[in-house]
Amino acid sequence: MARQEQVLQLEPPHELKFRGPFTDVVTATLKLGNPTDRNVCFKVKTTAPRRYCVRPNSGIIDAGTSINVSVMLQPFDYDPNEKSKHKFMVQSMLAPYDMTDMEGVWKEAKPEELMDSKLRCAFELPLENDKTSELSSLPKSASSSLDDGEVKKIMEECKRLQMEVQRLREENKQIREEDGLRKRKVMSMASSPHSSSSQAMIREEGLSTRVLALCVLFFVIGVIIGKLAL
Repeated sequence: MARQEQVLQLEPPHELKFRGPFTDVVTATLKLGNPTDRNVCFKVKTTAPRRYCVRPNSGIIDAGTSINVSVMLQPFDYDPNEKSKHKFMVQSMLAPYDMTDMEGVWKEAKPEELMDSKLRCAFELPLENDKTSELSSLPKSASSSLDDGEVKKIMEECKRLQMEVQRLREENKQIREEDGLRKRKVMSMASSPHSSSSQAMIREEGLSTRVLALCVLFFVIGVIIGKLAL
């Protein structure tokens, strides 16, 4: 006896398309609809089980409802000159009214009770103009890590920090001038018995001030670079 005609409605009906690049998992969705007044058991099989992950790969579709099956193609080295020979088969049967064990139902099913539909697999890469349109259709928050408001804030902060750096430079210049003034005073006091100790103290004070100013300068520059790198 010939098998029954498939009662499930498949979308797409004949071909599963997987669009690359294939350096990551690519998912295609298969919709299975049950337009009948009976629950339907289903299974999804493939000729390349190691290349695909199917969720769910079996189950029951209640009368008048539908489910989405995710078919996930694992990453691989894509060759555009090689046509895909992979195929899928959706097998189904009307669920018995008194069903308790779905696996047992499949084992006991008669050939004439089984229905199936076959689908081909097709691999394709997006065209260059498709890539451009996809990027242009993305919101700015998805196509860029920063939105306009954040960029404006960073630019204002950068400007403020640049002014701070300029101020520190001027202070550092003033410190150097004052340090030179102190050195000249020390030289004029060379005859004083306390001249050597006074000179050492002044030099130490000037050095400490310069080191502090340079530390602040490097910290500000580091903040600027860190914000621009985010």
